[in-house]
Amino acid sequence: MPDTPVPATTSAGIDVHRNKLTQLELDQMLDRHLAYVKRRSGGLRANLKLRDLSYLDVSGRDLSDADLSGAKLYGCSMERCKMVAATLFATDLRTADLTRADLRRADLRGASLRGAQLTDGNLTEADLRGGVLLKPSGSGELTALNFSDGPSELASAVAQRANMTGAKISNAFLLQTDLTDAVLNSTKFCKADLRNSNLTGASLEGADLTEADLSGAILHGAVLSRASLLYTNLKGADLIGAILDSVDLTFANLENAQLSKRMDEMDLSLRDLLAQHSEWIKTNGRRGRRADLSKHDLTGETLSGINLSAAELRYTVLRKADLSKICLVMADLTFADLRETDLSYADLRGANLTRATLSGANLIGARLGPVDIAGSTMGHWSTNLEFARLHQVNLTGADLRSVKLSGADCGRADFRDADLRSATLQDANMMAADLRGAALEGADFRGAQGVVRD
Repeated sequence: MPDTPVPATTSAGIDVHRNKLTQLELDQMLDRHLAYVKRRSGGLRANLKLRDLSYLDVSGRDLSDADLSGAKLYGCSMERCKMVAATLFATDLRTADLTRADLRRADLRGASLRGAQLTDGNLTEADLRGGVLLKPSGSGELTALNFSDGPSELASAVAQRANMTGAKISNAFLLQTDLTDAVLNSTKFCKADLRNSNLTGASLEGADLTEADLSGAILHGAVLSRASLLYTNLKGADLIGAILDSVDLTFANLENAQLSKRMDEMDLSLRDLLAQHSEWIKTNGRRGRRADLSKHDLTGETLSGINLSAAELRYTVLRKADLSKICLVMADLTFADLRETDLSYADLRGANLTRATLSGANLIGARLGPVDIAGSTMGHWSTNLEFARLHQVNLTGADLRSVKLSGADCGRADFRDADLRSATLQDANMMAADLRGAALEGADFRGAQGVVRD
């Protein structure tokens, strides 16, 4: 039998009783629900309305189509739980562990996910808009029971790499939420509160951020192509390295926002800066000055054959630039925008390209192998492309020995005849990548998706 009902006091001052379930009782209900989902005899849809499931374990369970309206799942273990089209209206999911949970099309209106763990979760087309649960009062009037204190709340949640494509998050509260590398394409964020959230590397293509509050948000390397930023508050936001193709910022609040700098904002002309860097290399740093082009926009520039070894190019926009045969040994290109750039036969040994975007770039014959470090106990320094975007990159015949590609998006990349020996490609996206003729001895593909070898 269920334990003594646990009262839940709302802001309306009305006590709502949630029946506390034991783990055994819950397991029995979920067994019957699984039979219901699979259309087996004896199956019964789980009705967990206003139940208290705090700290219970539903990891790996199938709760698709279950009704958990107003339920308390505080601190629940819900890793890999399947809740497709489940009703989680006004549910208390604070601090719940929803790692890799499947919440596609789930009704999460009015739910509280404060401090929840949603890393690698799938919230495609989920509804996270505001919602209020109603209950008749003693006089018969409907009274709001604000279990989650108002609109849907994701404050302080961790949703790294979560897929929220097409989700409805209008009016939601996402203050200080970690959405690093989250997929948020075409997501509705109208009037959502995203203050101080971390959207590093997030994909927001076609997202509707009309009147959303992104003040203080971090958007390093975020893809905002075709996003609607009508009256969006970006005060103090960091947009360095963000991709803003076909985005109208006319009516957005950009007060104190950080954006890439124009060439005319440099303290030296590009020609003088390159000359100073050349002198710095020739004299081993005794004269001249190391080139620092970080956060500048050099779209379409021609730097073919230039020696920019060890240069600072963090967050630099080099889209469609001619960098063929350039020397970028040990250069820092973190978050650089290198889309459709010509890097054919470039020397990128030991370069840091973490989270750089190279979609559509030409790296035929490029050198991305390790660089020997004289006098170092390490012996060599590997090129770093972790979490980089290499969609449809041409790496035919490239040297990629010992390269770090963990978490990189290599979808449709051309690796034909490339040297990938001892490369690290853990958790990389290799869907439709062409590996014909590539040398793969010692390459680490653990967790990689779509690997098709000869």
